[in-house]
Amino acid sequence: MAATNRDLAQMIADREFRSDLYYRLSVFPLSLPPLRERTADIPKLVRYFTQKYARRMNKRVESIPTETMEALAAYAWPGNVRELENLIERAVILTRGASLEIPLAELRAATSDVATPVTLEDAERDHIRRVLEQAHGVVGGPNGAAARLGMKRTTLQSKMKKLGIGR
Repeated sequence: MAATNRDLAQMIADREFRSDLYYRLSVFPLSLPPLRERTADIPKLVRYFTQKYARRMNKRVESIPTETMEALAAYAWPGNVRELENLIERAVILTRGASLEIPLAELRAATSDVATPVTLEDAERDHIRRVLEQAHGVVGGPNGAAARLGMKRTTLQSKMKKLGIGR
């Protein structure tokens, strides 16, 4: 299994990635959006990682405060699931009672430091992904993402291809 956050098809076109290697790797490609676009997964992952590390460390962590869960859901997770897992592991190590203790001030400070998309292309990609999510992956039609963005379906599909956005 291999993973990347790069647009390999574009890199091949730019001659920055070997096409033969790409075809060896792309037997069964999966596209998974970043964690910040899957906020509904965060509570499940937090509970899973908490249980995993509590068992490993022979600790009884029985609850996760609501305020903690809300702060975790609000964070952008630039390091994706690995960052979340590392944070939970550290929190379990530091937790003294039955309630998970996460340094929320540290998390909130990191949230304010997270940079907004650097390029127009990044901002456009993020916006299209959010609208697609709101449209439940529907591109065309009166309630589709194209209509919500005020563009033709074919134009949106072209932009999605250019930006490496899958349904």
